[in-house]
Amino acid sequence: MHSTSGLGTTSVSPSATASGHPKHSTSNIAGAPAIPPVPALEPGVSFALASYRKAVLQDIQYTLAFQIPAKKQDPISGTETVRFRLRDNKAPLQLDFKQPATAVHQLAVNGRPVAINLQQEHLLLPAASLRKGENNVTISFTAGDASLNRNDEYVYALFVPDRARTVFPCFDQPNLKSRFRLTLDVPSDWKVLANGSVSNTLRSGDQTRYFFFTSDPLPTYLFSFTAGKYQYVEQPVGERSAHFLYRETDTAKIHLSVDSIFLAHQAAIRFLEQWTGIPFPFQKVGFVGIPDFQFGGMEHPGEVQYKASSLFLDQGATKDQYIARANLISHETAHMWFGDLVTMQWFNDVWMKEVFANFMADKVTEKVMGNATFNQKFLLDHYPAAYGVDRTPGANPIRQQLGNLQEAGTMYGNIIYHKAPIMMRQLELLMGANAFRQGIREYLKTYAYDNATWPDLIKILGRYTPNDLEQWNKVWVNETGRPVFSAQSIVTRDRLSALYIDQQAESGNAQRVWPQYFNISLVYPGYDTVITVAAKGAHTVIPFPQALPVPQHILFNTDGRGYGLFPVDSALGTGIFGLPNGLQRAAIYINDYENMLAGRTYKPADLLRLFVKGLPAERDEMNLRLLSGYITNIYWEFIPATQRSQYTAMLETALWTALEAQEAPNNRKLLFKAYQDVYSTAAAQARIYAIWQDKKAPPKVTLSEDDYTSLALSIALKADTAATVLDRQLARIADPDRRKRLQYLQPALSPDSTVRDRFFAALSDRASRQKEAWVVTALYYLHHPLRQQTALKYLPQSLSLLEEIQRTGDIFFPQSWLNATFSMYQDPVAWQAVETFLQAHPGYNPKLKAQILQATDNLRRTQTILH
Repeated sequence: MHSTSGLGTTSVSPSATASGHPKHSTSNIAGAPAIPPVPALEPGVSFALASYRKAVLQDIQYTLAFQIPAKKQDPISGTETVRFRLRDNKAPLQLDFKQPATAVHQLAVNGRPVAINLQQEHLLLPAASLRKGENNVTISFTAGDASLNRNDEYVYALFVPDRARTVFPCFDQPNLKSRFRLTLDVPSDWKVLANGSVSNTLRSGDQTRYFFFTSDPLPTYLFSFTAGKYQYVEQPVGERSAHFLYRETDTAKIHLSVDSIFLAHQAAIRFLEQWTGIPFPFQKVGFVGIPDFQFGGMEHPGEVQYKASSLFLDQGATKDQYIARANLISHETAHMWFGDLVTMQWFNDVWMKEVFANFMADKVTEKVMGNATFNQKFLLDHYPAAYGVDRTPGANPIRQQLGNLQEAGTMYGNIIYHKAPIMMRQLELLMGANAFRQGIREYLKTYAYDNATWPDLIKILGRYTPNDLEQWNKVWVNETGRPVFSAQSIVTRDRLSALYIDQQAESGNAQRVWPQYFNISLVYPGYDTVITVAAKGAHTVIPFPQALPVPQHILFNTDGRGYGLFPVDSALGTGIFGLPNGLQRAAIYINDYENMLAGRTYKPADLLRLFVKGLPAERDEMNLRLLSGYITNIYWEFIPATQRSQYTAMLETALWTALEAQEAPNNRKLLFKAYQDVYSTAAAQARIYAIWQDKKAPPKVTLSEDDYTSLALSIALKADTAATVLDRQLARIADPDRRKRLQYLQPALSPDSTVRDRFFAALSDRASRQKEAWVVTALYYLHHPLRQQTALKYLPQSLSLLEEIQRTGDIFFPQSWLNATFSMYQDPVAWQAVETFLQAHPGYNPKLKAQILQATDNLRRTQTILH
């Protein structure tokens, strides 16, 4: 590899084992830190337990075998050997296993059987059976299968953040990296993928046993495998051979997508190797497309899991979808270095792996797309999502505290995925790109195949900059919220002599300051003057010693880098749509919307009318997506329900007229989607029904099978007599996974409220929530504004279920459950349900309470804006 920035290529692999895999480095026991007190026995993995085990355990290796039957209702049996070195054997050792004691069939420690003692989700290994130095534990058990995500024809292991312990006994914490040797017995017509490469196979009747090479050092949450009736493709990715499993049946999607998926991985690996100076750090490249996967992707080395619909695109896919796919693949590939090679010590720093994955994925996107498009995409991807949390009473800092891993799922959210990359970009601007890169390279080299904390990284970066990173870190990382900027123009003898810019916190301590950079554009007839502002204090003065003509408009944050609420020049009006720079327009759209929510400058109806005027003029696809999204959002959430019909015909006409005026097929499709969202007049219903029935899309718009399914759902929602369209749409679908999804959704769309009531009641049973993506879609339709009068009664129970959903669901499900439930309510009765619940639970889990406040913030605001 060619050296970059004069830093050369760094190899991080420790000495190799006989198999050529990197050997995990460990500290010398004699130099190890003092052993903490023996932790109390309690459910989950407490910080005290994790700290104790980190001090006494080393060189952990798991040998695991699972026998997976073809029928998902049949149990999965497992055997396991755990080897480790132990510093101290004075106390029993807790091995995590969140299953009943009856799931453990045999237990032996160092070759001798011991009594099975499972308490508080821990299998206790007696001190008398343990010894200092080498130990081995053998276990026969029945695997818990919830986190194995069993379906009729496939399974996939998804253990983040602490779910490995629900499947097999283990030390389930991120800073005990281990090696895994896996064996799987599966039906012979199934295919498999795991962290390690397949070393051998053995077929016996209708079962095949797969043996895998020992994995690279991994925390338990990154150990994974999948098995099932998949299609298999192998292609080179650079000098490596990559493996891909998928279940997609649409031949057009397969033809248009498979090669592109491999190429995107190749581009991401090549860029990251060059940027970090570190070769791809794991033994193999492999990935799987899973129908209705819970996340966009999950970064298991050798077996990255993706949501299939994000990978497989057809000829009707928009530019934004192609960019999103490339960004997703880059994000998960970046995790191989950031999160997998170097892993956080504890899940309070889970944001570190996510911020770097997003940040580096954005750099890959910048390399592919160019600087201008990248800057615009960065703004649109991150700022609205970050503001959507940071402006709420439930805002959380980027770095949070965590006492027990059983609550680690509550650490995830838009702050770590979207505010953190904004913070990191500001840090790079503060340090300079080259110094920042040198610091990150040192960090990766220092902690390769090991664990690190955010303070560890800040300490290293501090050596590459004279800036006070500790103070900078305090406001950006350890505190919540965003600044509000105000400005005053100083005009002397009809000339602009200075700008005074102030910032204060939107809430809390008004004296807080967010050091940051952003641009201001002074707009004159035919030209702009752009000024870069370094807002490092509460008051910033920008003098113009030569004095400038008074501009027509002063536009803030026109480069989209600044974070906060900026002044709006309302006199710009429709002039916004004539600005030649797409990034400027995007920044202003976002700032206008945020000011409306804050009760400044615009009322919802006024901003709706303004944005509608931009539909035919805005030709940039990314901006049109933002603009049309804001329009539909304001229509459903911030126009009073009693007045909404006054805007419907206007919106339908404006959207359809703009669709016909736009030339780009992608733009037309975006506007058609917005039209589908808001339509309700008889004429519009007839138009949508005819498009669905005849499968004849508007000119220059390509609709896929998924698009026609979405149309059928809309018809069923908006015209009760047309609910039979779902049965007819089901008959059109051949793919078994997509058929099951629609069948699941049908009761949520029923015109009969008693059927919908039964569907919602069933969600109290975890079995009805197995496919979380389906549940979220169903909740959207159950709580749609057109159905809210019959759904209001669901709100108290929806809140009451939240703690169970957090315990049993995957990491994003609690927030998705809340967002799908509350996102479009404006009724005071709905807000009263939230207040009543919180008042009745004064000691409620603070992280879940914060998520409730985040999800209901727009509902809270409507009580002031509309009532």
